[in-house]
Amino acid sequence: MDEAKPPLQQAVSLQYDGEGAPRVTAKGQGVIAEAIIAQGIAHKIPIQQNHELVTLLSQVQLDQEIPDKLYEAVAQVLIFAYQLSGKELPKAPNHST
Repeated sequence: MDEAKPPLQQAVSLQYDGEGAPRVTAKGQGVIAEAIIAQGIAHKIPIQQNHELVTLLSQVQLDQEIPDKLYEAVAQVLIFAYQLSGKELPKAPNHST
């Protein structure tokens, strides 16, 4: 019997500053994913596990904004992260005059 190998761990890092959509700032599998997670932990960045979302986000190029179809899912992650860290979400810019 062949033992099935566990899937490689994946990680994606996002940045959101209130301008535009969140951007993918790091992504990887295996050792790279472990390093991304370790850096997040070291900098006290909240980490959420969501395999399906990570799989979709890993298809976004580095330093690119997330696609519209992922806004709602990523918004939930950002709300989770900001609540956990005790920070306020950045306000969207007000372009009205």
